[in-house]
Amino acid sequence: MTLIGRTHSRGIDTLSLDSPDTRNALSAALVDDLAHALAASGRDTGVRAVVLTHTGTTFCAGADLRDPPDPEALVTLFRQILTLRTPVVARVTGHVRAGGLGLLAACDIAAASTRATFAFTEVRLGLAPAVISLTVLPRTDPRALARHCLTGERFDAAEAVRLGLLTTAADDVDTALAPVLDGLRRSSPDGLAATKALLTAKVLETFDRDAADLTALSARLFSSAQAREGMTAFLERRDAAWVL
Repeated sequence: MTLIGRTHSRGIDTLSLDSPDTRNALSAALVDDLAHALAASGRDTGVRAVVLTHTGTTFCAGADLRDPPDPEALVTLFRQILTLRTPVVARVTGHVRAGGLGLLAACDIAAASTRATFAFTEVRLGLAPAVISLTVLPRTDPRALARHCLTGERFDAAEAVRLGLLTTAADDVDTALAPVLDGLRRSSPDGLAATKALLTAKVLETFDRDAADLTALSARLFSSAQAREGMTAFLERRDAAWVL
């Protein structure tokens, strides 16, 4: 039973994160299923683009604290999205947290509802946005990003556009994406692949340089005493011991 839905219409594969009971958290199983679905879309020569969306009210709540993916598996997933021969378009009508923002930033184009909210919540759990920085940092304004990563505050879709996390925000996401998908359908497969490679080259440089160090940092933080307290507090719906 897959945690990813897949449909196809006129050259567009739509992959849906389909674990609403966990708010589409990045579990080991969901990451594996998404990797397999992306590979299938990549092999299909009739696909011009992949739309990545979700069921439920949350696009992705970040890592599943009960079944977190291996940091290296997350790096591999992000790299897979960046190197897929077709563009990947995020369609977000719900909320995005922590690791979900790394998934969002890996996509080539991202559109969200004006009702969506976003937050880098890692610091409140005794963690850091280590692995997701591979996709987030090259896409965003570092000065504006600092506040959100250091405080864990929620921010809205307009701020996500300003940061560079989103291409656009709209009341009706499907209306906003209609001309985008039409443009992709009109583009040649080789032209799309070559252009995407140009656009993602700088982002992929960070993977080659930093991925090993960041996966090690992520693993170390997840096993720390503060992370255990932070994650326990989150699951118990209470403040962590360090909150003043």
